[in-house]
Amino acid sequence: MAPESQQIIDRTAEFVRQKFLHEGSGHDWEHIRRVWQVARALARTTPGADPLITELGALLHDIADWKFHGGDEEAGPRAAREWLLSLGVGEEVIGPVEAIIREISFKGVGVATPMSTPAGQVVQDADRLDAIGAIGVARAFAYGGYKGRPLHDPAVPPIAHDSFESYKQNTAPTINHFYEKLLHLRERLHTPAARAVAEERHAFLEVFLGQFLREWEGQDL
Repeated sequence: MAPESQQIIDRTAEFVRQKFLHEGSGHDWEHIRRVWQVARALARTTPGADPLITELGALLHDIADWKFHGGDEEAGPRAAREWLLSLGVGEEVIGPVEAIIREISFKGVGVATPMSTPAGQVVQDADRLDAIGAIGVARAFAYGGYKGRPLHDPAVPPIAHDSFESYKQNTAPTINHFYEKLLHLRERLHTPAARAVAEERHAFLEVFLGQFLREWEGQDL
């Protein structure tokens, strides 16, 4: 990678690190760092995944997440554009990075979320891998606590959201999130490497849910 590209990445990483270092909802710097590192690894085996666009897309994918900006889906792309323009980055990079941020989010079980570039595919895969497995469980409950949601309520069934608007308005207990999103991510990955990693992480989700529900009902006594 050219020195000027590496400098852009380094400055972006530090900018994002400072912004999200003490974030408490599971969308913190460590989440972004993991997505960045995994996306970089996936890009090495994904034809057409531009390294600079991949790394910037990963670093900036949560820069202004709609969940924390009143449901504004364009907050992230706008914030990324503003930052990259301040570094003198050209439109040939800004446009694809904006597209990654605009397209990456899960929008409901019934909503397709295709990525328009190979770089976008690896960033989405990296982000979704971080939502499953042990880290995914921890992040789900961190976010639920941040939003003041109960752990579980058997009287509130999961919903197969068929529109992004419906998904955005969801306020269900945290356990519902497993059925409404996390258990569906394994089948929505793009790259063979990500799909291989997802097998073990998906299995962990199933084991966790089984144990949680047994303990909830006192069936483990």
